[in-house]
Formats: sequence, structure tokens, C-alpha cells
Amino acid sequence: MALRGALRRTYTWTTAHAPWSAWARRNIAFAAAAIPAALPALLGLAHAVVPPGTSPVGLFLLFALGPLLTTLQRSRCWSLLGLDIPRVVRQERWWSPRGMLERVRSEATWRQYGYHLVVSPLAAAAGALVVLSGAVGAAGATVYAWDWALPGSDWNLDLDLITTGGALLLLSTPWLAALSTRLDAFAATALLGPNRSRELERRVEDLAESRAGVLDAADLERRRIERDLHDGAQQRLVALAMNLGIARATLTDLPPEARAVIDEAHREAKEAIEELNSLVRGLHPAVLEDRGLDAALSGIAARAPFPVELAVDIATRPGPTVEAVAYFVVSEALANVAKHARAERCSVRVERIQGQGRIGELLRITVTDDGVGGADPSRGTGLVGLRKRVGSVDGTIMITSPLGGPTDITVELPCGL
Repeated sequence: MALRGALRRTYTWTTAHAPWSAWARRNIAFAAAAIPAALPALLGLAHAVVPPGTSPVGLFLLFALGPLLTTLQRSRCWSLLGLDIPRVVRQERWWSPRGMLERVRSEATWRQYGYHLVVSPLAAAAGALVVLSGAVGAAGATVYAWDWALPGSDWNLDLDLITTGGALLLLSTPWLAALSTRLDAFAATALLGPNRSRELERRVEDLAESRAGVLDAADLERRRIERDLHDGAQQRLVALAMNLGIARATLTDLPPEARAVIDEAHREAKEAIEELNSLVRGLHPAVLEDRGLDAALSGIAARAPFPVELAVDIATRPGPTVEAVAYFVVSEALANVAKHARAERCSVRVERIQGQGRIGELLRITVTDDGVGGADPSRGTGLVGLRKRVGSVDGTIMITSPLGGPTDITVELPCGL
């Protein structure tokens, strides 16, 4: 009859954790392997501090053998447990003078020596206890076999008690090994590998640098496209419009139908030029690169359908990426005001301020209008795109827009990008 339910689970768990199971063999082997792995560190330490052989040579050998001991322990974890402990990446070769100096200064080095000098001897002692427990337990559990194999021996002992004790000790050996293995593996992961918090910080820094590089590359690509359109397609359209204008002015004897066609083509060419100008400004306005943020924002303010009070107080120009984000933030904010706010006037202020702590300088942009208020990013008013654009350079945005107005948008961008 097949076992089912809780009985089946109990049977499966028991067989998986029996003294002869793969789980027990793996833990016992790992605990026992800690004994020879700890011997080099123990011998070097004994040679350095135990009289009469006290000598700095032992400490030097221990320091020199540190990388090999770490490799040995990492190999033990991988081969017996399948536990992959990442290597600590160093800039210099460990046996070179600069490499040794780097090792001395690295906190990862002292964590590794903490494992070799403290955890590894304790793990070796636990491994010895596991081996002794298994040997004594096996000998006690088979004491009747020894009595049969050695006839005439007078043990003068309670063989039943010894057998029971040996069996219990033998059954507890895998659990003792499992406890030693878990503690040793935890310490090895924490001390032999890279510092997790430092590794996360490094990854965050790498991601921030990669993102900044992507943003810079995207900004450069936008500027390249803007130059290509300005110097190529836009110039051809201007030449076309001029030729059509000359034809309309000089060819006075054409039929009315032909003149109407020329007039229509001339008007379409001028509209195409205006649309292309808008597209170029949307990609990357040339005035922003040539004359800076003040001149570029002045052009936006002049094109707005309502009066805009502009104040730009920037002693030194920020990075090109931040300048581009600031330009598009003001452009999109004024476009939102024109579409939704029903405002009569608007004010824009741009200034550099000193951030708190280690943030450095910030570029603060404040856009205020006297419209109806009630701006809500969840209602698709364009503020969601504004948040994403600001967030792309780790900036912050704060929107205050009560019903009835006024609406105040404050954006802070780090100037270091």
C-alpha cells in the first residue's frame, strides 16, 4: 500500500536525512575537510606566537599564504556544497609590492584573515568532533560485533547500554555536521567574499555612471540629428521656398492656374520650414549649445501665448545633459500651462543653489502660473513625462496645485552631470 499525505512526507524527510543519506555524507565530508584546510593557518600562527619559536617569519608566511588559503576554502565550499563565493576583485597582483600594499589597506583582507585565524580553527575543531562522534558512535553501535570477533574478551561493561548510546551518537553525528556546515558556510560567505554593502554601492555607482553615459550619448545624438536637419533638409527647404518666391515674383505672365500652384507650393514650403524649426528645437535647440540656458529659455518665453517673467541666475553653466533637461522641463511646463491652466501670466526662475550634505550644487527651476490649478499627474496632464525626464538625471520635482491656483512646480537637478 502506497504511503500518502503526512506519512509519505515523513518517510521522505526521514530517508533524506538518514545517516547514510547524501545529505549526511555531504555535511560530514564538509566538516571533516575543515581539518586539513585549517592546518596551514594554525601552523603559521603557532610558529609566530608560541615560544620558543616566536618569529615574525610565521606572520609573514601567514600573510603570504592568505590568498592561497582563501582559494582553498572557496574550493572546499564549491566542491562539497556547491556554494560559489565570489572572488574579491583587486587591481594589482597580490605578490607585487603595490598588490601587498593594496591587500594591507583592504578591509576584505582582514575579513579573510579573521576567517582563517578564528572561524577556520573553530570549524576544524567542530570537524574533529564530528569525526570523533561518528567513530565512537560506530564503535559503540557495533560493540556486539566486536565481542563476537574477539571471543574470550571480558569487557565487564553493559553492552546494551553501549550499543544504545553508540547508536544515538551515530544518529546525531549528521545533525552535528549539519550545524557545523551551516555556521561555517555562513561565515565563509560573509568573510571570504566581497563586502555585500560595498558591492551594492559599487554596482549603484556603476549603474549611475552607465546611465549618465547613456544620457550623454543620447544628448549627443540629438545634437547630431539637429545639426544634420539644420544643415541639410532645412537649408534645402529654405532654398526651395526662395526659388518659389522668386518664380512667383518674376513669372508674371503665367496662367492663373500655374500661379495658384506656385503660391500653394510656396506656402507649403514655408509651413514645412516652420514645422522643421519646431522639430529641431524639440530635439536640441542650437541656441542652447551656443549661448546657454538663459538665451534658450528667453526664446521659449517669447513664443508662449501669455506673458512670461523669466529670471535666470547662473554663474557657471551646468553640464550639457542637465542644461538639456532644464530646457525641456521649462518647455513642457509652459506647454502644460498653455493647454490646461487657463493662466494669464507665468513666472520662471532658474538658479544654482548649494545642496545639502554631499549632494553638491543643484540647478533649481521654479515655474509658477496664476491659472485654475488642480494639476494632477494621474490625469495625464503631461506631468508624468515631466517626472520621468527629471528622474532620468536623479532630479526631484515637487508640484503644488490647489484648486483655484496658483500652480507651483519646483525642480532640482544635480549640476554634476
